Amino acid sequence: MADNTYDAIVIGSGIAGGWAAKELTEKGLKTIILERGRNVKHREDYPSENKHPWEFPHRGRRTREMLTNYPVLRRDYPLNEKNLDFWVNEKESPYTEVKRFDWYRGYQVGGRSLLWGRQCYRFSDYDFNANAEEGIATDWPIRYKDIAPWYSYVEEFAGISGSYENLPQLPDSEFLPPMELNCVEKDVAERIRKHYKDKRRMIIGRVANLTAPKKGRVNCQYRNKCWLGCSFGAYFSTQSATLPAAMETGNLTLRPHSIVTRLIYDKDTKRATGVEILDAETNQTYEYHAKVIFVCASTLNSTWILMNSATDVWEGGLGSSSGELGHNLMDHHFKCGAQGRAEGYEDKYFFGNRPNGIYIPRFTNLFGDKRDYVRGFGYQGSASRNDWSRLIAEAGIGESLKEVMAEPGDWTMGIMGFGEILPYHDNKITLDHDNKDKWGLPVLAIDAELKENEKKMRIDMMEEAKEMLEAAGIKDVSTYEYDYGMGMGIHEMGTARMGRDPKSSVLNAHNQVWDAPNVYVTDGACMTSASAVNPSLTYMALTARAVDHAVSELNKRNL
Repeated sequence: MADNTYDAIVIGSGIAGGWAAKELTEKGLKTIILERGRNVKHREDYPSENKHPWEFPHRGRRTREMLTNYPVLRRDYPLNEKNLDFWVNEKESPYTEVKRFDWYRGYQVGGRSLLWGRQCYRFSDYDFNANAEEGIATDWPIRYKDIAPWYSYVEEFAGISGSYENLPQLPDSEFLPPMELNCVEKDVAERIRKHYKDKRRMIIGRVANLTAPKKGRVNCQYRNKCWLGCSFGAYFSTQSATLPAAMETGNLTLRPHSIVTRLIYDKDTKRATGVEILDAETNQTYEYHAKVIFVCASTLNSTWILMNSATDVWEGGLGSSSGELGHNLMDHHFKCGAQGRAEGYEDKYFFGNRPNGIYIPRFTNLFGDKRDYVRGFGYQGSASRNDWSRLIAEAGIGESLKEVMAEPGDWTMGIMGFGEILPYHDNKITLDHDNKDKWGLPVLAIDAELKENEKKMRIDMMEEAKEMLEAAGIKDVSTYEYDYGMGMGIHEMGTARMGRDPKSSVLNAHNQVWDAPNVYVTDGACMTSASAVNPSLTYMALTARAVDHAVSELNKRNL
């Protein structure tokens, strides 16, 4: 449109932004996606997906130059040669760590939907009720019954494989056939179930990888290269699923290289009339206008946009009237658990590279269990046989070495806890006007840390893992705790939370900003608490639900 006016604007093209665009366009709204990064075209722009390790100059590993240029990404597995272009340039887009916070970002069309682990679990009412029951933070304005139909709606489209378990703390989804546990995992799962009298279960992960074809997408090929892009469309991403659906309507415009700097707010109507962008390539400023705006720029960037908007009305930005904007930052803490050897399976192996593992749902502080901390954790992990790389430290040469290399190593089994972090008011982000990014914009200062509740939980995450593996017959079990910095879970949540009262929250029950009801925030920024499960499925459901509400309100002329 020549005058840059649309029915709807979507900021960001990751998991939430892709869903917002799909739903808005399918409901007939002329919509533009504004993405700060470059375009990544499905199939065309996955240069590494079919390469073998020896086809990379450094065999896919990290170089000294990469270690220098990516001081945050180097802290964990994401830094590697194979998909470096899918991660943000840290020199161009820095941030200030008041306390250590590992912020792993993907600035491109598709965002981190190209990079995520694809684990998909529903929140339960234990999660939605917890804040109110324990007097922590503020109450969620919704309950499971409000979002359950929308979970089903997005699951049917996205394609979630998993097993039906009928567990109250982990509601079942609309499942495609589950992936299989391997031989060790099957036996360990049965022993855990028997030992704990079915109060604990180890199940196959619930994952957004197709196990049957779905509308132009082919089922998973068990290559486990998902984060390099997948031309089969076997895993859910913006490129494979929501963007094609939105484009098919003819109602979508996609504008990459568009950094949204602020929402344009009208004090008289108490509505946002549009957005201001900075073209990342030309540094030119433009305005786009719409009746409704969906802010889905990823948790911390969405809040950055709000904090940089309407500052002539509220010093802290649009949505700050409650004093909660920028506060209550959450993640999932992990990097601790237990591992050991599985004996008696020397004649067994597995087929393919399953892009999934096991899951043990939360069992602490539920059903009469009581700990010296609140909330809980789940476990993810797998059993596998050691491969040739184990031999690097072995003595051997010539024929004897080749013979040993031709045989797989021992089976091992490991599980790692993923625990809930509470929404603490003083875990926060602010705008740092003294430091600027490549485009002269203020960066975020992040000030957050684990507190006593999480530290106590981590002890349990290790001890319970060891006890369970030993009960299941695993030998030489040892606990571990690796280096963890908040943010490393790549599950940033909070900073613009939902709530029941504009005095204690940024958003209402439909994800509308209290101070501008035609602005919806549906990515991780909206979360009121974190649960112990991966959050992306909840972002999808909340987004679809919010779009349905927004279109209804537009038709009633309420926005």
